[in-house]
Amino acid sequence: MTDRAIRNLAHLRRSASTARVLNLLKVANEHGHELEWRTRPIFRTPALNSALIIKHRLRRDELDAFHLRRQVATKVVIPIDADDLKTGGRFVFVDQRSFERMMQEAFGLEAEHADLRTLRLMDALPSLDPFLLREQLRREGIEPAPCYFSISDGDLTRMAQFVEAEIRPLVTLSFGEDVEAVGSTRRLAGKILSNDPGDRMEALRQTLHLKPEEYQEGIFCWKGFLYYKWVLTSLMADVTHVAEAVATVKPLGKVDRSSREYLDRGRQVLRDRIVAVCDDAARTLRIYDDAYAALTQDSRPGAFRDFLLQAPRLFTRLGEQLGAIQHVVSFWRFRFSPGAAPIGVDELIDVFMDFETGLADRNQDLGQRILAA
Repeated sequence: MTDRAIRNLAHLRRSASTARVLNLLKVANEHGHELEWRTRPIFRTPALNSALIIKHRLRRDELDAFHLRRQVATKVVIPIDADDLKTGGRFVFVDQRSFERMMQEAFGLEAEHADLRTLRLMDALPSLDPFLLREQLRREGIEPAPCYFSISDGDLTRMAQFVEAEIRPLVTLSFGEDVEAVGSTRRLAGKILSNDPGDRMEALRQTLHLKPEEYQEGIFCWKGFLYYKWVLTSLMADVTHVAEAVATVKPLGKVDRSSREYLDRGRQVLRDRIVAVCDDAARTLRIYDDAYAALTQDSRPGAFRDFLLQAPRLFTRLGEQLGAIQHVVSFWRFRFSPGAAPIGVDELIDVFMDFETGLADRNQDLGQRILAA
């Protein structure tokens, strides 16, 4: 690993899990003494259960590591020294070439081992949002201890309230405006947010003429859309704050000419990319909004059926967009919190490069800019 990569890994030790990073080392340090952590681990292999799982946007020289072309990969980092992350770590990408052989050699895991299945379930998600990760694992029968998912009771309540408000038009369409509407809305919201769809959700499947497997996957992605819509609404104030702060943040110490030129260019590029990604995510969400309005306002279930069929592809793109924005906001909040140490020139360049890579358009070449920095 390069010196900059080591410094970034050390920062991850102190930061909490985000949409881009699942910090199992921090979870182990904080909850390793608890019975639930020991009896309900997310991974059975001890080294994996204290690893750093990172959603990593692949650079050009990393694309050939995979059989199929992809933009984002799931990176598993095993620290060399858990007490000193500056020593770096060894890493592997989930399902890179020779992945199973590497996991067998490093950890003795056979191809059918449960930990490989869990890693692939994580890899199938566009981001590592605790809410979606928990639901992804739960629907496959994997229920690790709650300490692995940093979801507060308040967030769960606000999310449930948001879903209730979002699906009220569907309940009204189905049951009419009556005294049972609120109760029906809450029950249907609970079914959407759980893995027990029940009879009423089955009736919706039949109305939409979807196969059970199509419907199950579509409903999970609908849940993801609802979650991301709530996230984007909740994040906008913080996004605006970070975009403004990027323009004014000053590093500690002397800044040479090349560093100043990079930072000056980076400020404008990051502001533009933050706005562009938010706008792109909003456009993706409007595809859902239009389909849902067609179902609930125009009585055209075919439009919503089409949305559910294409939802897995849209969900992946939306998750990558929102995951990048969430990472920028959460890391900025962590690194520039009140009382945090001043940031140096090299570290600020690292932060800008990391953000720029995460926010880059999938067709944009960052190679020259990274080399220039």
